Amino acid sequence: MAETKTAVTASEKATTTTTTTTTDVAKQAGSGKPAKGSADAKKVGLVGLIAIVISAMVGGGIYDLPQNMAASASAGSQIVAWVITGIGIWFIANTFRVLAQAKPDLKNGIYTYAERGFGKFVGFLISYGYWICNCFALVAYGVLIMSTMDYFFPGVFGSGNNWPSVIGASLITWLMLFLALRGAKSGAFLNVIGTIGKIVPVLVFIVLILTIFQFGMFMDAFWGVAKDGHALAFNFGDVMNQVSGTMLVTLWLFIGIEGAVVVSGEAKSQNDVSKATTIGYLVILAIYVLVSLLPLGVYSQTEIAGMSDPSMAVIMQQKFGDWGAVMVNVGVIISVLSSWLVWMLMLGQMPLFAARDGIFPKRFTEQNKKGAPSFSLLWTTIVIQALLILCHFTSGNAWNTMISITSVMAMPCYLICCLFLWKIAVKEPWPKGIRFSKTNALVTGVVGTIFSLYLVYAAGLNYLMIAAFVYAVGIPLFIIGRRQAGQKGSVLSLFTTVEKVLCVIVIVLGIVGIIYSISSGVFTA
Repeated sequence: MAETKTAVTASEKATTTTTTTTTDVAKQAGSGKPAKGSADAKKVGLVGLIAIVISAMVGGGIYDLPQNMAASASAGSQIVAWVITGIGIWFIANTFRVLAQAKPDLKNGIYTYAERGFGKFVGFLISYGYWICNCFALVAYGVLIMSTMDYFFPGVFGSGNNWPSVIGASLITWLMLFLALRGAKSGAFLNVIGTIGKIVPVLVFIVLILTIFQFGMFMDAFWGVAKDGHALAFNFGDVMNQVSGTMLVTLWLFIGIEGAVVVSGEAKSQNDVSKATTIGYLVILAIYVLVSLLPLGVYSQTEIAGMSDPSMAVIMQQKFGDWGAVMVNVGVIISVLSSWLVWMLMLGQMPLFAARDGIFPKRFTEQNKKGAPSFSLLWTTIVIQALLILCHFTSGNAWNTMISITSVMAMPCYLICCLFLWKIAVKEPWPKGIRFSKTNALVTGVVGTIFSLYLVYAAGLNYLMIAAFVYAVGIPLFIIGRRQAGQKGSVLSLFTTVEKVLCVIVIVLGIVGIIYSISSGVFTA
């Protein structure tokens, strides 16, 4: 990844990596054939931008979506969940679109919004939390790729978190560190292969499942099944409990949507950016809905919930033969491996920019001769390695546990940004000449905040306690960072009065969190 002097948010960095390398293909789709040497030749049209947005938003999580959703919800409840998710996530995405225009001077994205709106300590918590959130996400992909490898080596890798899996995912992680330290960059060819690898199997899956879909089976037990096996009637409380159980899954699928809107620099027209984000989002939402719901017209909810990872491959093998499973599993491997280097490059940048802003220790700004953030990359790899080992001790489904923790860690980041938009819409003069009105911004901020708070409620105590502990253990980094940035006085002087209260709350919740997580069996010896 090319080094820049201007700090940008991690999501922008990730998107820049993806979009600038996908653009070569997207330009042909979206910009026609402009004259040689024209400035417009370097810009992307509407179709190309849509391709970029879709490519950026589809991840490996889609391959296990049928099982992940069926584990918590029936067909009817899934539909309700997708409606709530579709509306809520759109307002979160729109929050970043509005902020990008209303506060164009805040170029550090998520961290700057938090720091400008609520102080340096909150800014640190968001920067640190977003970094660790993405470390957990990469561990989740490690689980996915190793459980996928078990198809080709039956009984070796199991569900993706046994010791052979930990070793395999660790080797991949350290290999990517080696490549990143040597100044490797994500190339256009790699991104094209990755995009094809993840999109084609999904589209084939949807088309083939449609050919055997049975509406009668889909409607059977539409609202769920009781313990004695009979179909349940609609009950609002039961449905909302099921919906809450899916929220961490649906949020996981859309983590990174804030980066999908940062494509204005590649666009011919700013109107095209807005259209591309809307169309791309609706297309991806439709794909997710089809992948999660269509299997319920072929299998019962209970059957899908009991499938191994990735459940899409299990369905393809059982209904269409071994070739179907091979296609999906190869797609998973290509998709994850092609994006792994992008992940490593992105994760290495997060602490680097935080350190430049004085909220991480200075050593995280160190770069090697190749321009790679060497110290940051090393510690990112060490964190991922520790989490991979910890993943071995998770009880239950390791993939579900990792994506749930990832989603919970991301929640404060989105909540703070929505609150910041709400705050500036109420308290500050609204800039003239931008696309979004003050009323639009206020509604977006309020609805985004409400949805973010609902996600916190839906997360459940187990994962919230784990997140509290993870946030608490990061506080020493803030103290070191502020000291090295030149702030004098006692440790307490590094915090404002409000920040002191917040710090104590985080520490207390962290202590309670680790005790609760161990005693409740989230992790086992």
